[in-house]
Amino acid sequence: MQTRGVLDRDLKRRNLLLGAAATVATGGALAGVAAFNTSRAPAAGLQKDLLSRDPKASKTAQAVYRLLVALETDARAGRRRGTLMGQHAEVHNERYNPEYGDHTGPKPPGYYYRKPRDITGKLPAFLELDLGPGYQQPGWGVGEARDYSRAAWPARRELWTYVNDVVDLALGVWHGLPREEDGSYNPTGTESLWNGTKTVLPENGGAPAGLVGMSFHQPWPGSPVKSYDQTLRRNAPSAKDPGWIDRLLTPGTAEHAALLLDLSFLADHLGYLAAHDVPVLLRPYHEMNSLGGEQSFWWAGLEPRQYTALWELLHHYLVGSRGLHNLIFVWAPTAWDGVHGKEPWDFYPGGEYVDVVGVDDYSGTPDRPFDPGGWTTTWHRGLADYGKPRILAESFHVPLGSAQRTTLDQAPWVLWTVWGDGLTAKNSDADVRRTYDDPKTITGGRESGPVGVRWPALHDGTFE
Repeated sequence: MQTRGVLDRDLKRRNLLLGAAATVATGGALAGVAAFNTSRAPAAGLQKDLLSRDPKASKTAQAVYRLLVALETDARAGRRRGTLMGQHAEVHNERYNPEYGDHTGPKPPGYYYRKPRDITGKLPAFLELDLGPGYQQPGWGVGEARDYSRAAWPARRELWTYVNDVVDLALGVWHGLPREEDGSYNPTGTESLWNGTKTVLPENGGAPAGLVGMSFHQPWPGSPVKSYDQTLRRNAPSAKDPGWIDRLLTPGTAEHAALLLDLSFLADHLGYLAAHDVPVLLRPYHEMNSLGGEQSFWWAGLEPRQYTALWELLHHYLVGSRGLHNLIFVWAPTAWDGVHGKEPWDFYPGGEYVDVVGVDDYSGTPDRPFDPGGWTTTWHRGLADYGKPRILAESFHVPLGSAQRTTLDQAPWVLWTVWGDGLTAKNSDADVRRTYDDPKTITGGRESGPVGVRWPALHDGTFE
């Protein structure tokens, strides 16, 4: 069972041929790094709103969080009101990797956002997208006009334009595609590219259609090339230089300046979404507890004090220096099964820096679960003491299928996200339909889910 899980994880790693995009100026400098928490005691209760972390949180971000808390509150009371069904889309692979997905050839951006509708007639209620490195491409292009200007770097480089689609998909899931002119660069969802081609994003009814998330596969700060290889621990300077991480965290060093440059890339894109009132579930520095050794991400080889300081630095930069108040911070270790990961508690940044907790679970499969007593139940139970809404942040599998029909009753996750092409590679159409047709699965699109989630009520901040 565990060997099979490792093989599945390796498949995901091979598929992650991540791309990158331009950024603009770095913005305000971070004055220093806040001292990391020394107390990791269990939370006294469930965090009820975003204002306890960010007093300036946007009304829409607050409304989204109230939805997550409402679902979590019911789960803790022993009942499952509903689970948001999520889907990750690897837009870089959809656009540039003809071998990716369920058929050979290029796919339109958002192919795996649309795929559940092709199978079931329903869209996911949540779409997570990636920002990160590309196919051995040079650096971020910070200081030049952002790619939304269409004529600027890196829009005239072949393997960078996917980030236009990432940002526009996020905007389009929240506001609808196509949409009326709203001040964004591409309300129709059809973008003409400099090389004479165009990309067309999937329509979703032209009205609010769901929630949006973002992950950040960050190459090691200062890497001259931005690619997936540079996200790996074995290729980061820390593999040979034990002092590199501490210099990275120390203001005034060249390494720290490189880290802020990377974070400015992230902030520029999140800032564009903030300017259009799009709340984002941000999931950075995930799988920090990995036991994958040199195949892990570079931030997975850190001491707990270093990791929590890195997280706090990111939080202070995005929220404090850059003034981004549209964010819901998601902390997601990998399954602590002794093969994929170790117990993650010491890596928890603390309740004042995290809003949602989750797990990336590749520890088993529906027919060979890690815990025979209930697939994913171990991780759901293990995250209870953090006092946050709990999500299944990554899985190759849908929760309800022929081998598992009571998963969400045993472990009532607030949100469950299927990773990229795992939707079709690891699940039958019947399993996908069973999940999306479940009476307590919350799906997306113009119509709300069966449990009464009204997307417009999130938009105007009135959801209670």
